[in-house]
Amino acid sequence: MKIYWNGHSKNIIGNRLKELRTAQGISQKTLAARLQTEGFEFTELTILRIEQGKRFVPDYEIVAIANYFHISTDYLLGATDIK
Repeated sequence: MKIYWNGHSKNIIGNRLKELRTAQGISQKTLAARLQTEGFEFTELTILRIEQGKRFVPDYEIVAIANYFHISTDYLLGATDIK
């Protein structure tokens, strides 16, 4: 699988994810645990690496994160400022 870089980042959702998580007062560990209950293999390190732009995020994980925060994938991807 070829990974494409967006500047210095492997993803474009990291900043929005951190913004959403911190606005709700949720730790990386708590977010990972909640996503695990939905059947996704997230760890605290996974969330950290996504937020730092060090981890590629597949489409199904983008959908899971958007669903968790009750936002659109477009918002998470930075295509719109409307949640």
